[in-house]
Amino acid sequence: MKNIAIRLSFDGTNYHGWQIQKNAVSVCGTLQAALEKTVGHRVTLHGCGRTDAGVHARTYVANFRSDTRIPADKLPMAVQTGLPRDIVVTEAWGVPDDFNATGSVREKEYTYYLYTSPFADPFLNHRAYHYRFPLDLPKARAGAAGFVGRHDFACVRTQGSPVKSTVRTLLKYDIIEEGGLIAFRMRADGFLYNMARALVGSVLYVNEGKIENVPALIASGDRGKAGPVLPGYGLYMTDVVY
Repeated sequence: MKNIAIRLSFDGTNYHGWQIQKNAVSVCGTLQAALEKTVGHRVTLHGCGRTDAGVHARTYVANFRSDTRIPADKLPMAVQTGLPRDIVVTEAWGVPDDFNATGSVREKEYTYYLYTSPFADPFLNHRAYHYRFPLDLPKARAGAAGFVGRHDFACVRTQGSPVKSTVRTLLKYDIIEEGGLIAFRMRADGFLYNMARALVGSVLYVNEGKIENVPALIASGDRGKAGPVLPGYGLYMTDVVY
């Protein structure tokens, strides 16, 4: 069987994350069902990472094995007829037999979007987080810089799937104004469960004066001292590197 990789984007509003669940609609389950109808046999999708309920992806990579005669470059259009409009496959290509979208990842990038205003914007519901306080950008950027590097990130990890180590390398953490929103862009060699959203919540705590020393927070490993896990709808997977 051929090993085929696909690139897709999705609006996560109507889904309970990427991973298949018994009693909830998932991105993986919806896409897998459409692929099976397209290629004519059962397939198992491997995704580049879990996304939680409501989380979006501007780019996401998965792979599966198939003996389909449909050329890889024709698969996106073929499978799209069986998909809802909030999941779009944009590319498909053959990959080496040992490629795995989960295990072969070298870097991931997530971007969290928020806007500051006394009032909520109904047109940004499920798209960006409404932060009611002014954001001191220099102060927030200084706080974000304190997280960059190779650290034990236990302080921003929610207990979930077991991991061998909570040490990760945060390669960058930039905060920029983008299209009327504020984008918190994080790139790492891997992310712990809820780590990206807790990193943003922690920088907001820095902004509010609730966290004064980021290196001390990291050294403590104390989840209770870090910021909250912000809602999933503000988070987007924006890049993945193999």
